[in-house]
Amino acid sequence: MPKYVMEFIGTFFLVLVITVTGRLGEDAGVLVPLAIGAVLMVMVYAGGHISGAHYNPAVSLAILLRGRMKTSDLGPYVLIQLAAAAAAAGVAFILVETDPTALSIAGEDVPAALLAEFLFTFALAFVVLNVATSKDHPNNSFYGLAIGFTVLAGAVTVGGISGGAFNPAVALGISIAGMTEWANIWIYLVADLAGAAVAAVAFRAVNPQDLAPMEDMEVMEA
Repeated sequence: MPKYVMEFIGTFFLVLVITVTGRLGEDAGVLVPLAIGAVLMVMVYAGGHISGAHYNPAVSLAILLRGRMKTSDLGPYVLIQLAAAAAAAGVAFILVETDPTALSIAGEDVPAALLAEFLFTFALAFVVLNVATSKDHPNNSFYGLAIGFTVLAGAVTVGGISGGAFNPAVALGISIAGMTEWANIWIYLVADLAGAAVAAVAFRAVNPQDLAPMEDMEVMEA
């Protein structure tokens, strides 16, 4: 139970920062990507020793495929993350009454959005696997910084192209909050889950000495 509570709390505050700043629009200022990266960083540090600090169904999938998560934990983790995202989006409506202009991705914009989401979800999951699950970096002090700054870089680079979700739970949150059209959600689901799966394959390819036997699979401990 503690790990599920931690996943809810971490995902909630990540999505809350994203949806509140998104609904504020220009009033949120120019430091929005930094705020998003920072809240992810601190929540990763806060929850890494409890739940692994996934806060992202795509990251959970990558960790499962990498061999550091029980198959039976994947469903509960994803459900908790999605519930937290929905709750955060609901709170954002209370905190900010302004309705944002929903991002529309259609026609010629779709391939670019798919590619942007795939690439930076791959980067996020690949970084998580290497800094937080590798036997070469046990109990390190930099994993939260690396993960938070990966999201910061992605938000700055492709936020204007795809919305910069890199996370199906975030995609749900921004859809509920009116920041992106519901018609876009398939883009996030397909690209983010694919990026995470490819990241797990890439990790296993470059770390052949660090492949956990199936019987040793466990929730990541950062």
